[in-house]
Amino acid sequence: MRKGPPRVADYVISSLAAQGTDHVFGVGGANIEDLYDAAHLSGGRVTAVVAKHEFSAATMAEGYHRTSGRLGVAMATSGAGAMNLVPGLAEAYAARIPTLALVGQPPRSLEGRGAFQDSSGLAGTFDAVDLFTPLSRFCARVDDPADIGKLLAEAVAATRGPCRGPAVLLLPKDVQQATVEQLPPLEQLLAEPDGPAAAAGNRAAAARMLTGAAASGAEVLVIAGDGVGRGGARAELAELARLLGASVAVTPEAKDAFDNGDPRYAGVAGTVGHPTVRRRLERASLCVLVGTRLPVMARAGLEAALDATPLVCFDPEPPYTGPPRADAPVVHVDGDLRTELRAAAEALAALPARGAGTPPPGGPEYLVAPRPDSPGVRLDDAVRAIESALPDGATVVSDAGNASSAVIHHLSVPPEGQFVLALGMGGMGHSFGAGIGAAFGTGRRAYVLSGDGGFYAHGMELHTAVEHQLPITFVVFNNNAHAMCVTREQLLYEADYSYNTFRPADLAAGAGAMFPSLRTATATTAEELRRALLAANERTGPALVCVEADPDELPPFLPFLKLIDDRATPSGAHDDDRVTPVG
Repeated sequence: MRKGPPRVADYVISSLAAQGTDHVFGVGGANIEDLYDAAHLSGGRVTAVVAKHEFSAATMAEGYHRTSGRLGVAMATSGAGAMNLVPGLAEAYAARIPTLALVGQPPRSLEGRGAFQDSSGLAGTFDAVDLFTPLSRFCARVDDPADIGKLLAEAVAATRGPCRGPAVLLLPKDVQQATVEQLPPLEQLLAEPDGPAAAAGNRAAAARMLTGAAASGAEVLVIAGDGVGRGGARAELAELARLLGASVAVTPEAKDAFDNGDPRYAGVAGTVGHPTVRRRLERASLCVLVGTRLPVMARAGLEAALDATPLVCFDPEPPYTGPPRADAPVVHVDGDLRTELRAAAEALAALPARGAGTPPPGGPEYLVAPRPDSPGVRLDDAVRAIESALPDGATVVSDAGNASSAVIHHLSVPPEGQFVLALGMGGMGHSFGAGIGAAFGTGRRAYVLSGDGGFYAHGMELHTAVEHQLPITFVVFNNNAHAMCVTREQLLYEADYSYNTFRPADLAAGAGAMFPSLRTATATTAEELRRALLAANERTGPALVCVEADPDELPPFLPFLKLIDDRATPSGAHDDDRVTPVG
């Protein structure tokens, strides 16, 4: 037990614990080790988790917040450790995920004098503040130990702002070690995070559009994004849809924003979406965006219909859709999401009594891609096997690539479940760290679904899961390729070469040899996959299941299907319903 007045490092850790953060994620090093020491001395209030790479530490912090709602914290030492945080912070910035990065720096006395890993901006070195500022909502260097309370409060407040995201504090080693007395608790320094109110004119205009559509009984489509989950607004979204009698679609990263089994659920919008969404938008007299700006991955194939449809957008930032037209106005409501949805619901509830609208019959209609006549478990069969093994309340964390496209398109999120996907930067291997953060954040089993490309990028975080005996099932779709790149080679180039196919690898056997306590299995059929997942559910600790897949299989990805002029042939769809042009 350390004696004497608290250090800056102790103040930081105890302040985070008081905010509800009970795990921090990072990789150790000389210029960050005092924060690890402070975590050890926190009396069990904060557990410091050592990742294998700082990118994964950042994604652990992200997954921790996405699933628990608590502030995610990543810690890195100076030099390469700090640089390795960059892609993780870029994802958190693009996806507006509240995270705090604590980045060690060399002692102040050595900066500008040839210090190892100097990034002070002195004597020809680059400036870490300049590097991290564009990737964060707030970035500051703590040069005076007495400023730690004020700067930590500003950083935490910035993560909670209207446009949420990461904050960065640069902490020289001697500042971390400096003693501080009589600093006020962080809670006293933090202002109440009251969300801003929308402009009264915009709120009134949105209410007129919503009540007009509801009163006329016109068809309405709501498209929900991941801002719904971040803002804790799932109940408000469901009530708005009920009062409008609306269908509800979700963006690819927001599959958990609305009950996938609800009769109003229309499916996923965008590049890996369902034809149902476009058809309902084409019939709608009003489109309502909730918690999304509708970036290209969520609006591809919908542009023409969006341009012709009046639009209300509930989000801190304006939508990416085209300019408003006289016959298709766009109203942006930028206040606190829950507050604004409740205000809209009050306006709708004040209308004369009427029956709630009934959505069109039938749920999402699925794209059908050509099935290769070759070995391997088909992507849709594998996803259905996974879905059958998911318990209620499960957290599903998807990676990038062809496997992710199939997961987004075919998997229904279980009741009360959560879905995590990185579409800000879309980095391979993101799911391994995010799944670990989710398991720490919830204490429940997480299901990480990745291709072998993601595994090769950051799959050694298996070691972290094994060290902590975390309840995680890792499912790796092994097609011995960067399969989405293979598909692009085949469709866009001569297809007589590939840089992206690899020699066969037995990933399950290799991981099992490295980690004898890790339960591993290889599935060559969908039924073997289902049984392996159910067996993992019955045990504690992590498991790895590898699914042998085919790199030549086309995923349900609209730009690819357009290139081969494939057809969307869902149940009930017309035979001539071609895939919507995108790109």
